[in-house]
Amino acid sequence: MTESSSSHYQVLRVAVTATEKEIKVAYRRAARTAHPDHGGDAATFRRVTAAYETLIDPQRRKAYDRSYGAGTAREGAFDAGAHFDAPAAGSRASATVRRPDNGRNTAGDAPVYVPPYEGTDVPLIPLAQARQQVHGMPRKRGIFGAEARIQREMRTVQLLTRQVLPAIPAARLINGLQSPADNSHIDHAVLSGYRLALVNSMLLPKGAYAWDGRTLNHGGRAVAPPQLARVVWAMQDIFPELNVTGWTVVHSPDGNLHEPVIDHHRRPAGALETVQIVNAAGMVRGLKEFLASGPAPNTVNIPVLARLLRGMH
Repeated sequence: MTESSSSHYQVLRVAVTATEKEIKVAYRRAARTAHPDHGGDAATFRRVTAAYETLIDPQRRKAYDRSYGAGTAREGAFDAGAHFDAPAAGSRASATVRRPDNGRNTAGDAPVYVPPYEGTDVPLIPLAQARQQVHGMPRKRGIFGAEARIQREMRTVQLLTRQVLPAIPAARLINGLQSPADNSHIDHAVLSGYRLALVNSMLLPKGAYAWDGRTLNHGGRAVAPPQLARVVWAMQDIFPELNVTGWTVVHSPDGNLHEPVIDHHRRPAGALETVQIVNAAGMVRGLKEFLASGPAPNTVNIPVLARLLRGMH
């Protein structure tokens, strides 16, 4: 990675959790080295100054963090010797990471951190934070908190925490992301290796629903799910090294994981959808399959995780 493509945090060699004091100390150290009067390079000094001016201002730092602006498309590709075979979202094909004389990594294996923390001078995030499987919790947005929304999101957090994360130790759940596509929010994101699932939630009465690709139809009534597709496309552009999909989980009032029933019979056979509309049981089953079949599913991709954590609202 060239210096010009590095994030402000990498330029100052501080973690994304750095305090104001740590940023000031890092800036003074970097400025002394980069200043032309001390034998440094003018372009490097300008990058150091721009990084400091952005990160030391709370509002500018918040805007920078929410832009997911750090890094390049190659940031997650640390192992140049690996061949990643990532099938399209929704595919049942098994993605593999091929290394000489080494078996395939499985989702149930212990997490491997890429890049490794051993020998790292200034990690993007502390190891203790990288080891956490759950980051953030549903909370109020703005002046008024929507109690129904928070309860709905908490159901999804519990579902993911109890039934998905234990099966995939390297999976990381991030709650409450700022959408890069608009001023909305992403309820949840699940990262495992080189796959990212964006998850939003709904609560609907029990019954049978038909999904036609745009609306859920039930008894002559149409219900439009959250508009997640454009967010998936935006995140895919930001993280081209990942396979990004969207999931809308529909909960039932009584907590039955198999309700409501959602039929996809109006969709073309074998069609791959940008966003899956599923009940709770369907999300658990589908999300496990999607994450586990990706390349190196036991990998914790530190640069991507750091960027997602910076994007929390």
